[in-house]
Amino acid sequence: MAELLEFPTREKQAFLFLQQELASLLKAKGADEALIDYAISSLTDVYGELQRESDCHFEVRLPSRLSQEEALMLQQDVAAGVEQLRQEHHDLTLRLAARLVLTELRLFQHERND
Repeated sequence: MAELLEFPTREKQAFLFLQQELASLLKAKGADEALIDYAISSLTDVYGELQRESDCHFEVRLPSRLSQEEALMLQQDVAAGVEQLRQEHHDLTLRLAARLVLTELRLFQHERND
């Protein structure tokens, strides 16, 4: 069976959706274009940093006396554990990023009002 390639990627689709939702939410709250542009720019910067920092790589040395089946099971367990940690880290990081963006928006709005 052929491998499907998605364009744009799911991450890009999700980020575009997030941008659209943020813009809609801010418009509904009465934000002007300057604030919306600042919010999107801030979100893009933070999201870019998250993407660069979320890549991880490590190696595990296995004893030579493990069978192929044992090595495969260990590999699967490690991969599942790493994926769970990655997802937990990703969720926490997104929550913190959202708080950061909201704080930056408040500061931007405050500075504009002064």
